[in-house]
Amino acid sequence: MLSKCMDTIKGLKLRKMYEGDFFLTWEKTMDELQGVFAVADALRALREHNISPRIFDSGLGVSLFRDNSTRTRFSFASACNLLGLAVQDLDEGKSQLAHGETVRETANMVSFMADVIGIRDDMFIGRGNAYMRQVAEAVRQGHADGILAQKPTLVNLQCDIDHPTQTMADTLHLIHELGGIEQLRGKKIAMTWAYSPSYGKPLSVPQGIIGLLSRFGADIVLAHPQGYEIMPEIEALAARQAAENGGSFRRADSMEEAFDGADVVYPKSWAPFAAMERRTQLFDQGDQAGIDRLEQEMLAQNSRHKDWQCTEEKMRLTKEGKGLYLHCLPADISGVSCESGEVSREVFDRNRISLYKQASYKPYIIAAMIFLAKIQDPSAALLALAAGQMPRQMK
Repeated sequence: MLSKCMDTIKGLKLRKMYEGDFFLTWEKTMDELQGVFAVADALRALREHNISPRIFDSGLGVSLFRDNSTRTRFSFASACNLLGLAVQDLDEGKSQLAHGETVRETANMVSFMADVIGIRDDMFIGRGNAYMRQVAEAVRQGHADGILAQKPTLVNLQCDIDHPTQTMADTLHLIHELGGIEQLRGKKIAMTWAYSPSYGKPLSVPQGIIGLLSRFGADIVLAHPQGYEIMPEIEALAARQAAENGGSFRRADSMEEAFDGADVVYPKSWAPFAAMERRTQLFDQGDQAGIDRLEQEMLAQNSRHKDWQCTEEKMRLTKEGKGLYLHCLPADISGVSCESGEVSREVFDRNRISLYKQASYKPYIIAAMIFLAKIQDPSAALLALAAGQMPRQMK
């Protein structure tokens, strides 16, 4: 596996990844996406062979989570540790941000020994990705001014537009499950809304999935009830990319239509784009009562679509009844975490091991993003790590 990965990396144009950031998957070339996949697989192979993949013997990874997280938070910490970095979480409530400290000042003050900054900011439309770019520009300027000895890499751990570490991990899982990246071509992939008893789930997963998988020649179907539209520009992007890469993109009005003959299904709840825009406006106005009313409206709207649930009956509609079920987790499981939710207990339990494998790729994807931003010759560096045979733990 390791030699195959290094052969792949040698044939890719990855120079622009060096000292770069990772904001949105569709800003990266196909070579750069494949480079992340190959490095992730190589790092995983090193660890599984008990070889330390540390490229740092000191340094800091700074994490800022403006939304709750389990998998991504631990994946970022695991990725940093895998490469030899310590992790410090920036708690805004305990920082000078609460006293009006500027983004530029905060970014520089936390970055004197930082090599990477990971940010999750997915709550408000038009805010998260823009904030990440502000931070990246602040540390770039700090490095240019001689304040910072190095420019920390910015990794998008989920924003209002995209969730690149999740969707890249999902895609690497598909690559392994289907038998290669070329096997994505022609596969029917259903990204569908699913009922949830909660409100406010970000748009970034469905948008990220159609924005990434439409580049690999897959046949993408986006399904949701009327009123649950995503950002129109991302839908247009997916349609354009699908046409350019020999695939297709279309919308469906029912989960059944999307599941019919699908190779892969991804039933996941999200809040309507229009509602998330309203939520941002209300937040800007300081109208908490308005936000509370909006939440109740959306919960009532959700309740009219409880039939949008992934069940064994719907899974039988997939190709030969064997479609691969994906979810970014945690899923709303009917009869387990809620009375009625995104997926039935039977479907989730039957796919539990596959789902955990899907999640296991995320630490390596994040580590690969960092690795490619910090190492100018990734193939040579991986070869040196493998040749050094420094054990991760003594046996």
